[in-house]
Amino acid sequence: MQEYFLKSYIETRAVEIANYIVENNATVRQAAKQFGISKSTVHKDITDADRLLRIDPELAAKARHILDINKSEAPYPRRTCHQREVSASASCACRLSALRLLSRH
Repeated sequence: MQEYFLKSYIETRAVEIANYIVENNATVRQAAKQFGISKSTVHKDITDADRLLRIDPELAAKARHILDINKSEAPYPRRTCHQREVSASASCACRLSALRLLSRH
């Protein structure tokens, strides 16, 4: 019984989020804030084939289209976790080199 309730709640939430995105041309961040959930949960609810796509394929397509447009219009470059790690370690290496040079004087 509890499993059915959770599944029903998640499906209802997915439809509500998708409707919010479509009606407000909202971003993932805006939807997450509106519903008090993480951006990851918004992505999963909208793009997971077992959720919205199965319930309402047309709504899923509309919401996904809006999210894709918003993603393409993002004002900053998207970097993968690996790129962030490489950037952070390079930055660390530069700082260490600078410290070594300063300590010689």
